[in-house]
Parts: sequence; structure tokens; C-alpha cells
Amino acid sequence: MTREAEETLGESQPPVGTHVVDTDTGRAGIVMGHEGPYVQLRPPGGGREWDAEPGAVRRTVPGDRAGAEAAHAEAGEEPH
Repeated sequence: MTREAEETLGESQPPVGTHVVDTDTGRAGIVMGHEGPYVQLRPPGGGREWDAEPGAVRRTVPGDRAGAEAAHAEAGEEPH
């Protein structure tokens, strides 16, 4: 993994639509919005949003997104 991929985005709020990983949970998500101090994320294939700490969010690398798509396929979920 590259140094850039390991670094979190810190306290900055990533823009809506950014593909990120919540390093607290290991889940990949897409930034859907910001509520208070949290970043609201949704799985790439759709699903329930969750709140992440801004300091625990980092940009994805190609392998992160492929892994998330494979997890949805194994769960029988259709990408949206």
C-alpha cells in the first residue's frame, strides 16, 4: 500500500462523491454528506449509510474499490 493510501484525510471533510475507506471499520464507502462532525458514508453498491469520524477516513486505492464490489457480489447484492 502506498503512503498516500495509508494517510487519512485528517480533520478535513472530503467532498461528496469521494470514494473513501473508514479505517475504524475497514469498510469502503462513498461520501454522501456531512452531519455535524461526522462524514456520512454509503457502500459503493448502495445500502445503509453510516457515520465515520473524519480522522478515520482515507481515500481509496483501486484494490479497495474492487474488494468492496466483490463483497457485494458475494452477498448477492446488485450494484446501484
